[in-house]
Amino acid sequence: MSKETLVLLYGGRSAERDVSVLSAESVMRAINYDNFLVKTYFITQAGDFIKTQEFDSQPSETDKLMTNDTIIASQKIKPSDIYEEEAVVFPVLHGPMGEDGSIQGFLEVLKMPYVGTNILSSSVAMDKITTKQVLESATTIPQVAYVALIEGEPLESKLAEVEEKLIYPVFVKPANMGSSVGISKAENRTDLKQAIALALKYDSRVLIEQGVDAREIEVGILGNTDVKTTLPGEIVKDVAFYDYEAKYIDNKITMAIPAEIDPVIVEKMRDYAATAFRTLGCCGLSRCDFFLTEDGKVYLNELNTMPGFTQWSMYPLLWENMGLSYSVLIEELVSLAKENGVCIKFEASVGGGIPVLKPLI
Repeated sequence: MSKETLVLLYGGRSAERDVSVLSAESVMRAINYDNFLVKTYFITQAGDFIKTQEFDSQPSETDKLMTNDTIIASQKIKPSDIYEEEAVVFPVLHGPMGEDGSIQGFLEVLKMPYVGTNILSSSVAMDKITTKQVLESATTIPQVAYVALIEGEPLESKLAEVEEKLIYPVFVKPANMGSSVGISKAENRTDLKQAIALALKYDSRVLIEQGVDAREIEVGILGNTDVKTTLPGEIVKDVAFYDYEAKYIDNKITMAIPAEIDPVIVEKMRDYAATAFRTLGCCGLSRCDFFLTEDGKVYLNELNTMPGFTQWSMYPLLWENMGLSYSVLIEELVSLAKENGVCIKFEASVGGGIPVLKPLI
């Protein structure tokens, strides 16, 4: 039986490129090489495409993927050179230029099926402000109160708006970053100014969100038209604020899977997760993050269309708890990508050769 080609795209231009390398190496080691040939391509911080290793059998423990510190410039290629007929792409890319619709549009131009959500839904879900606005207009899913700030708006009037609508502490987030990059907690106006300045280094649009004393609960989502969800998992923190360093560098967190939650609330979260996924037009995979307060109130925090994918990341562990191993999960995602690829080709043909860019759910 001939093997399928799986193209791993990793690295990228965003501040989350190091997370991408960790995720890609985990996928590379977990793949069933009886079924797949793996080709890897590194996207540098400058946006160049570099052809890296190919694997037709299990990599050794000493095999490491290329990073910005180990680039071999002579292996640079044109982006379109990744094209291979019948290959499926797994864009293990996080943050801007990875899960915001950019790479998804590139892959659709190449007519290559890919793991994850389509252009429009990737773009909408990546933007925290837009996600909130879409879910507010189309669902009754509860969300915490917030204020949106756009670079160039008068700062003092925006500070006054925050203090009128919200109560300290608040959390300040770049609208289009993930992995807790650029996020700060503000206890007062001085903190708030500093937090806004930090967030504006990463994005011109900033979300200022009401702080809540709550547990952080996450639900995995998998599917296209047939959407499945996991039992929730909980992030148990050893720090007051779950920032980038705590998440990926200091490793000051543990996870409780499944989380100890009232079954009624569990079903509510799973329903909210599936509803948000469908409302945003997502497909393939996502992780939906919630806040759960002590008095049992549930708030949707965000929906991540390409969650961390290392073997110790929440998303794969949630599915492992449901009986779907890391290796089998990857194969399921490839199958879903091929299913969507067929839909894209069909829509292009019935649209007179012009792709119809709309959610496929």
